[in-house]
Amino acid sequence: MPYQPLLNYFNQYVEFDAQEIDLLTSKLKYRKYLKGQYMVQQGDVCRYNSFVVKGCTKTFYLDEDGQEHIIMFSVENWWSTDLGSFISQSPAAYNIQCIENTEVIQLTYEDEEDITLAIPKVDRAFRKVLEKALVASQERLVRNFSITALQRYQYFREQYPQLEQRIPLYMIASYLGITKEFLSKIRNQK
Repeated sequence: MPYQPLLNYFNQYVEFDAQEIDLLTSKLKYRKYLKGQYMVQQGDVCRYNSFVVKGCTKTFYLDEDGQEHIIMFSVENWWSTDLGSFISQSPAAYNIQCIENTEVIQLTYEDEEDITLAIPKVDRAFRKVLEKALVASQERLVRNFSITALQRYQYFREQYPQLEQRIPLYMIASYLGITKEFLSKIRNQK
């Protein structure tokens, strides 16, 4: 079943019976994106909440000077969505682009609303997902203000050991809020 990775993910929080699985999977869409393809672009409305089955995406803001500011990476078993745009169905503040060929399971806003009403357990699961995302975001903000660039890089490598081999260094530098030259200097010091 192409939706099994998402069902496995949800099973961390809730268990579904066969009827609930049928209803949930009837609303899901499996989609493949090519490396470099955008899932969402700044200014467009984010139509899907996307669960990454395979591949890697970056969520970033493009400033007026054309400078890319990477907010997050999403890999297997992570969500990749401009949440503010998705929830409010308003223009996206961020771009989401595939760094690798990427496969996702998607749910529209309307279908997610229908599912959470029909299967209250799904609402609980999404609440748990949002709670984890909020905590991770707050922790990242504190790290960015309270530790050095070297410490941020070390934390990145500890938390995401395989990610460094999958993405270019300039993207890691953007995520860490430093230049790629400074990141190279940090790496050479090790």
